[in-house]
Amino acid sequence: MTYLAKSAAWLTGFIPDLPTPFDEAREIDLAAFARLCERQIEAGVSAIVLGETTGEASTLTPAEHAKIIHAAVETCQGRVRVIAGTGSNSTSQAIERTRRAELAGADAVLSVVPYYNKPMQAGIEAHFQAIAAETALPIILHDIPSRTIRELSDDTLSRLSQSRQFIGLRDATGDLARPTRLRSMVPSGFRLLSGDDSTAPAFFAQGGDGCISLVSNVAPDLCQVIFSSCGQERWQTARFLQRRLAPLSAVLTRECPAALKYALHVLGFMRPDIRLPLVELTDTVKAEVENAILSIGEDLSCDTWEEDQLQKSTGRILPVAGIAIKRLRPHT
Repeated sequence: MTYLAKSAAWLTGFIPDLPTPFDEAREIDLAAFARLCERQIEAGVSAIVLGETTGEASTLTPAEHAKIIHAAVETCQGRVRVIAGTGSNSTSQAIERTRRAELAGADAVLSVVPYYNKPMQAGIEAHFQAIAAETALPIILHDIPSRTIRELSDDTLSRLSQSRQFIGLRDATGDLARPTRLRSMVPSGFRLLSGDDSTAPAFFAQGGDGCISLVSNVAPDLCQVIFSSCGQERWQTARFLQRRLAPLSAVLTRECPAALKYALHVLGFMRPDIRLPLVELTDTVKAEVENAILSIGEDLSCDTWEEDQLQKSTGRILPVAGIAIKRLRPHT
């Protein structure tokens, strides 16, 4: 299949990795999903990711996977790019998911290193090349060795990047020196994205182009301010804001996606329901999520950034969050 090369300059900034909302019967809640998409569009993101681990992809049927991609495409109407998670440790299944995403109208796919079966680097490269041969969509590679056991080596990435169909990398290795190291190994238009909210500003400082983010689901405006601050080399501002998000980032990462769904429930956007084998958060972790949301707005008077940015990035979070938390926890 022929890939029509296009610029990947749009692949930048904080890009939310969306959860899949469920209703009381654990069926997909398309109305809630559309609300999540619209909120991110309003915040000015360049793209959204769906149907990945955060979206509980392993619990979705093929029909459900296609349904959420189609719903995102219909909601976004070209205003932002739709990136569908289509990875699998079976090459044939990854190809099938990628074809399904293409038919549903996705703009790109995010494909993870095969997990559990621990392929050699030659196998990883062949896996991704086989997927590319069956789609005209651009492919973003996902390297997350904490889940896959095998990493995507720099040399393998460099070889794959020579094909213009591979447009970027979601790097969740935690190696903050990697962007600098990779810049001389990949084409200039190849995009390097962090997969870790907690170290995103440091990743940007080393030449990263963006972050596929959990926290951006909860605080999209604030994340955009952090990214723009880094782009303007206002590092003190970026670090200050990042510290405000640190408690939230920690709990979302540790209890993903249950904590993310609960946070968005607190904010009034969706129910917190999840599918087995994941279960509901304990009351202790729920309180941790609530307190992390509230802490975003504490002590945000700082001379290092502009008042209008402060108002823009926090105004949509805290009034809603405060009301929701008081309703859920009358003793607070």
